[in-house]
Amino acid sequence: MAGDLRDGRGIGMTALPPSGTVLCDLSDLDATGAREFSFGERMDRIGVFVVRQKDEVYGYINSCPHIGVPLNLEADEFISDLGHDIICSTHGARFRISDGFCLSGPCAGDALEPVAVILQDGKVLLA
Repeated sequence: MAGDLRDGRGIGMTALPPSGTVLCDLSDLDATGAREFSFGERMDRIGVFVVRQKDEVYGYINSCPHIGVPLNLEADEFISDLGHDIICSTHGARFRISDGFCLSGPCAGDALEPVAVILQDGKVLLA
C-alpha cells in the first residue's frame, strides 16, 4: 500500500512499506491474537496492527477514530477479554475484527482505517 495515510485526527502520516513486505509469521499472532508494527520516524511515525480471527488476518491503522490515540496501552494488546472485538484501551470503544466497524463507544458507527494484508506460506504480508 503506497500513498499518504491519515490518523484519526486527519493528520497526514508516512506511507506504509511496499506490498509484499513481511510483517510477521502467522504463529506470532497466537499469544495475544494481534501484533503491532511501527513505520517511519518521529512525527511521521505510523502504527499498524494485525489481528487474527481463526484462519483470517485483518490489518488496521493503530488510531482510534474518536481522538486519534493508539488503541492499545500494552504491547500487542488489542483484543477484548472475550476475544470477540478489538477494543480501545483509552475509552472502551469496541470494533468488529472483520471490518473495524465501531459497535459501541464514543465513535459508534465509525470504523478503523484498514490496512490490506494477505497470508502467504504462513506469513502475514502487506498487500
